[in-house]
Amino acid sequence: MQEHDVSWVRTEMVLAEAAPRSQAGFGAWFRKNLFATPIDAALTVLALLALAWAVPQILNWAFFSAQWTGADRSACLTVAQGGSHPDGWSGACWAFVSAKFGQFMFGRYPIEERWRVILTGILFVALLAPLLIPRAPYKGLNAILFFGLFPFVAFFLLVGGFFGLPYVETSLWGGLLVTLVLSYVGIVVSLPLGIILALGRRSHMPAVKLLSVIFIETVRGVPLVTVLFMASFMLPLFAPPGVTFDKLLRALIGVALFASAYMAEVVRGGLQAIPKGQYEGADSLGLGYWQKMGLIIMPQALKLVIPGIVNTFIGMFKDTTLVLIISMFDLLGIVKQNLADANWATPQTAKTGLVFAGFVFWIFCFSMSRYSMYMERRLDTGLRR
Repeated sequence: MQEHDVSWVRTEMVLAEAAPRSQAGFGAWFRKNLFATPIDAALTVLALLALAWAVPQILNWAFFSAQWTGADRSACLTVAQGGSHPDGWSGACWAFVSAKFGQFMFGRYPIEERWRVILTGILFVALLAPLLIPRAPYKGLNAILFFGLFPFVAFFLLVGGFFGLPYVETSLWGGLLVTLVLSYVGIVVSLPLGIILALGRRSHMPAVKLLSVIFIETVRGVPLVTVLFMASFMLPLFAPPGVTFDKLLRALIGVALFASAYMAEVVRGGLQAIPKGQYEGADSLGLGYWQKMGLIIMPQALKLVIPGIVNTFIGMFKDTTLVLIISMFDLLGIVKQNLADANWATPQTAKTGLVFAGFVFWIFCFSMSRYSMYMERRLDTGLRR
């Protein structure tokens, strides 16, 4: 038998080498993402030119030429009259935001009682943060405190009338306080109610399916303004004589029901995306309907529709501004109301106030969006790839 020469076989591993310069580093990313094709290069150049034109003006208006302190409109008018722009153009009037900041946050909530709102906010953050951190322990207890106990504690603190706390009627609430209250209740109520409606729409019981379809299609077929009008002006007509509903409570009901109808369709899309084999596998294990949904189907469905759920939450958070229609003043509403203050009437007051309101909304919406992306990456099992 002829022997073969095996002297060419390598006996040691080749040492790892660095990636080619053309395929690694910032320069490679720059070429791949911004200058990969002539069209990409042209769009990149146009974008850089637009930024070079816009960014200096934005920075000049928001920071360098802005007025940060002042007791009234004269501070901002002085800057405008001494500005370099031929029309007396000046920077932002942040003195207006500073002077009205308390109203933007609390509305007309009594100043001496605002510590109750601050304490409620601290409790909210302290209970929410562990829920958002995956490695935080005692998730079950934390969820019970946040969703079960906190609403009652917040009610006692904000409304008062108990344990020696003065009563503060909700007509005095406003600003970011109203925005967060509406959003919190809407999110907490709309998700479980939306899940129930989605399951009801897919139910094999005709009565349950019909009621779910009627509710979802009716609510989705009208704008939120109509729902708020119905909740604010029509709902009391159906109440027994002598029974009245607080205006904030009516708005909470309207926003929660409106969001739940959209949430139901988002969840139903996730349920339809689950393969039939998952249902059959759960049935083969002898699981009942609620066990199958709670342990097998719903966790997978909710994971698939995280972007849709968060998108609904963001839309609802921004739609809280529509409560101005029923004479409730959220953050945007209280800003617009203060623009009518003659003591702060300047050419830059309205722009500054609206930019401030928009920036606050952007912070909350962007935070929800980024956390949604984080949870998608964490829960991604790689099956879709």
